[in-house]
Amino acid sequence: MSYIAIPIPREKGKQDIQIEVTVNNQKQSLHYKVELFYWDDCKNPQGHRADCIAELLAKHDPKWMVYYIGSPTDEFVPITFVERSEKNTIRSSH
Repeated sequence: MSYIAIPIPREKGKQDIQIEVTVNNQKQSLHYKVELFYWDDCKNPQGHRADCIAELLAKHDPKWMVYYIGSPTDEFVPITFVERSEKNTIRSSH
């Protein structure tokens, strides 16, 4: 699958992103969301960050799957999700 990058302004909290693309004359609508997960929300904020991310994602809505884990800061890590119903659309387009 090919990728394109679309700059999304970084804002606090959730971002709901809906994109409609046309590839080879076929329209597709994709639904993403970006959430910021704060290290302080972990049971052990000083522990290993991978364990923290796993802990935070364990509570996440199963309707969404992780699409991309962004660059962490000292305060949070941005994680992009895609709706599971659209996972098949994404996979079938490669």
